[in-house]
Amino acid sequence: MNIFADIILASLVIINLRLAGSSRLGTLIRAVALQGFFIGLLPLIFTGGEHWGITLINIAVKGVLMPIMLTYAMKKTNTKRELEPLVGCGKSVAIIFAITLMSFYFCEARHIEAEIATRLAVPLAFTTIATGLFLIISRRKAITQVIGFLVFENGVSIFGASIAMEYGLLIELGILLDVFVLVFILGIAIYDISRTFSSIDIDKLNHLGDRGHIHLRRH
Repeated sequence: MNIFADIILASLVIINLRLAGSSRLGTLIRAVALQGFFIGLLPLIFTGGEHWGITLINIAVKGVLMPIMLTYAMKKTNTKRELEPLVGCGKSVAIIFAITLMSFYFCEARHIEAEIATRLAVPLAFTTIATGLFLIISRRKAITQVIGFLVFENGVSIFGASIAMEYGLLIELGILLDVFVLVFILGIAIYDISRTFSSIDIDKLNHLGDRGHIHLRRH
């Protein structure tokens, strides 16, 4: 079983690099959907086929529902790509690759193996969490930042699945439902912002807020 888990976890390295290196929202949504599908399989693999219910819920929410919501928000806001990220795509790939290497080096140096289903789980969890945080910090579009939040949660899910304990899986399921509600609310917020303003670029909205403060101070 660990062989299949290792193949899935190794594929997450490629997906994380793809998330960092693409500016097209459609590509990012498909990548996070594939990532969610793979991570949804981990509880089933780690527990020897004992958690079909959690696996189906994970795949349905992470791999289907959330990507559908993000695609809907992308179409409604008419946003196709991240045009001016704070960090370019090439540099982003280099940064995530460096974080991946550091995560493996740190975990090997600390000998983090106790109660972990496979040695790849912890460094890949660190890397996926870091990738999510990086997308949140380095991207301007609200939809891309929501994708970053989902990637961050996927990293947390790797931790929960790799422990392969019943209560850990229940906690993971609770977090998953909270994230689903949050993404649903964020999708509504992005759509409302796009109807009110001409852009969902976070920097432009911040500048709009700064101008409002300056205007109030003058009066």
